[in-house]
Amino acid sequence: MLRILHRILRTGTLTEASPAGPDPATERLGIEVRRRVDKRFAGSLAIREVDAGSCNGCELEIHALNNPYYDVERFGVHFVASPRHADLLLVTGPVSRHMEAALRRTWEATPEPRYVIAAGDCACHGGEFGISYASCGAVERVIPVDVRIPGCPPAPEVLLRGILSLLGD
Repeated sequence: MLRILHRILRTGTLTEASPAGPDPATERLGIEVRRRVDKRFAGSLAIREVDAGSCNGCELEIHALNNPYYDVERFGVHFVASPRHADLLLVTGPVSRHMEAALRRTWEATPEPRYVIAAGDCACHGGEFGISYASCGAVERVIPVDVRIPGCPPAPEVLLRGILSLLGD
């Protein structure tokens, strides 16, 4: 045990330093999102994220939106557990055959006016999976899509720009 502790002390810290603060461009993007959320949704945009069969790469980037660095809640954007409380569905992955009915029910449970964003190449185009015995392909083959955010996976800034494009002027 002492040998292990001694090795830890000898090795030291190997992690990188935390960033000084949010990127100014990301901050401006977030402020614009906040302005449009205030205008269109009375200050609060509720998002229900749906994994329709992805590899979880897109989910990691979506989760990053909630970390202390991006902290999208300060811009009026928050994630909800129920589609009944959502204004927007953020769907990732090609829609697997097993998730087709669940995605359709989730969309139907979301109150009007409801919006759908397909996030990631798989959700936008079916990715490398396409249409097969196990996959329906792109999200738009199952439910209507308002905005497509390409990328494998799309970075948090790109996701914010996609939400901003949905919100319009």
